[in-house]
Amino acid sequence: MQLYDKDLLSMQEVRELVEAAKEAQQELANMTQSQVDHIVRAIADAGVRNARRLAEMANEDTGFGKVEDKIIKNIFGSRGVYEYIKDMKTVGELERDDVKKVRTIAVPMGVVAGLIPSTNPTSTTLYKAEIAIKAGNAIVFSPHPTALRCILETVKVIRQAIAEAGGNENLVSCITIPTMEATDNLMHHRDVAMILATGGSAMVRAAYSSGTPAIGVGPGNGPAYLEKTCDLPLAVKRILDSKTFDNGTICASEQSIICDEDMAPAVQAEMEKQGAYFLDDAEREKLGKFILRANGTMNPEIVGRSVETIAKLAGLDKVPASARVLVAREDGVGRGHPYSNEKLGPILAFYTGRDYKDVCDKVCTILRYEGAGHTFSMHTKDDEMVDYFAKRVPASRIMVNTPSALGGIGGTTGLMPALTLGCGAVGGSATSENVGPMQLLNTRKVAYGLKELEEIRADLPDCSDGICRLRTSDVSEADVEDIVRKIMARLKDL
Repeated sequence: MQLYDKDLLSMQEVRELVEAAKEAQQELANMTQSQVDHIVRAIADAGVRNARRLAEMANEDTGFGKVEDKIIKNIFGSRGVYEYIKDMKTVGELERDDVKKVRTIAVPMGVVAGLIPSTNPTSTTLYKAEIAIKAGNAIVFSPHPTALRCILETVKVIRQAIAEAGGNENLVSCITIPTMEATDNLMHHRDVAMILATGGSAMVRAAYSSGTPAIGVGPGNGPAYLEKTCDLPLAVKRILDSKTFDNGTICASEQSIICDEDMAPAVQAEMEKQGAYFLDDAEREKLGKFILRANGTMNPEIVGRSVETIAKLAGLDKVPASARVLVAREDGVGRGHPYSNEKLGPILAFYTGRDYKDVCDKVCTILRYEGAGHTFSMHTKDDEMVDYFAKRVPASRIMVNTPSALGGIGGTTGLMPALTLGCGAVGGSATSENVGPMQLLNTRKVAYGLKELEEIRADLPDCSDGICRLRTSDVSEADVEDIVRKIMARLKDL
């Protein structure tokens, strides 16, 4: 009976939160760009001030990651995002084309539902609050239950900042009684205009099947290619920096590394030099049975944990205390090859290919199995190699010579700083972009007439004999040359 009452209370809370958010958003819609930006700046400043405290709470609540790295993520999700979006025009007229006589007006979506994961709970909350308000929206959060306390505290910090900046604190709110029914009710609420979903595959699928427009992201499972021209010590450093950052909880982090066969000994030697521990066959088998659950999904016990913790849980007793990542040789993809899956912890698969073409084929196979549309990284000095992979790999982000985790989210690259990374149609996502304010607003076009109907008719081709023919004046010189080339080619074949 208590569980039933909890469900009812949570659903009632959602209705009240959305109602208050809708009212606050209507107030925001009447504000100027400078007033909106003032609120966003206040959130960013508050996020920086509270970065350490919120990082400590997130670590305490979830057991994931490292406090010092979570501080960086909180500052990134607040100040880093703000610095990128602060000059974006998101209120009123965005563009005017005086030649075509078309104006583009920004239109807020309204109330956004923000689903928050346990891997990056406080930083994602700060980030989503900023981009939602920058686009003129209110946002209601559905928190992951294991990170409820730190998410609620982050929302409290944000609401106080909004109030002090002269805004309505109900622009940002959060479910305090997290249940599946509450989240479902939020996603289906008639006054929720958009769902911004970051989390597990099941939750993202639920968002897309709700009937409410949604932006969701699939799993990351990015391979990293060490191409033969790379600076090997620097490439390995970047990969290990990335994979160990917050114990691998960022979905853009490397999940496997791959190199040409003849480079394998040198790559392994350099990785071991920098703290990688290569598992022997018995250890590989033992850990492989631990990192996935029976249904083939990632074991949550490895998420965000240290090498020491994972080794202890999996019963690996030879892993040295100095090990930074665990590396397992892998030769296949899919079921029966557990290291080919996403592993949000300091664990890497190690692949080799005959040459760059074989490597590219294997990279594509890995991503199509899991991680399609997300992120791929490579380390090379050859721009032709970059072009070759960029044309073929099914990823929305191709990271070159940078730690993939930090590059993918826009920390070490010029991409939009984001903690929701679109995977495009190939990954089942509504966008391939790093999600920012421009994905959370609609545009309204104002178009002035340029032609009358008589002018359109006058431009039509001659169709008097039933076949429409272009007038000579409608055929360009390039068209004539193309026609001549085709005729000459046909004559040669006769």
